[in-house]
Amino acid sequence: MNQLIAVKSAKDILPEYQKTPIALLLEYHNFNLSFQIHQIPQLIIGTCVDNRIHLRVPPNFAYIARAGGANMRNSEFKISYAIALGNVKNMVLIGHNHCGMSNLKERKDLFIQGLIKTAGWSVQQAKEHFAQDSPGSEIGNEVEFILSETKRLRNLYPKIQIAPMMYLVEDNQLYLMNEK
Repeated sequence: MNQLIAVKSAKDILPEYQKTPIALLLEYHNFNLSFQIHQIPQLIIGTCVDNRIHLRVPPNFAYIARAGGANMRNSEFKISYAIALGNVKNMVLIGHNHCGMSNLKERKDLFIQGLIKTAGWSVQQAKEHFAQDSPGSEIGNEVEFILSETKRLRNLYPKIQIAPMMYLVEDNQLYLMNEK
């Protein structure tokens, strides 16, 4: 996690994000900036479905796409919609530490037993589901994944400013990422 940049004051916001909706998100969330009224969304937020992520944003400020591990594959059409029809030019991709989509193989047995007990699946159904779908959901290292997913999305949307961030569940803060 040494690639994380703590954002404790406005001077910690990287120059490329100053005076953008990305900086405003950091100010709302990390600094408890009073909410402004937003008539239209300024930002696309891509983040994980994890219930521990609580972002402090005002109404109408952002489109929010949630997917396990902040893996935006299969969400491109929704992102494209926000860009094309919402005219949104900025995006953040927010991963978090202790993500359940990291190192899925370690939780394979728990996953299978949970589907059997909670959903009423057979052992075979649960095993096949894990075998078929876990490879596309596995993100590996959270920081490395967010950096690679940011790069992929930048290639897909070259005119959109996309910032990689991490949310630490221990302190409920957003961190920028050093991409060097």
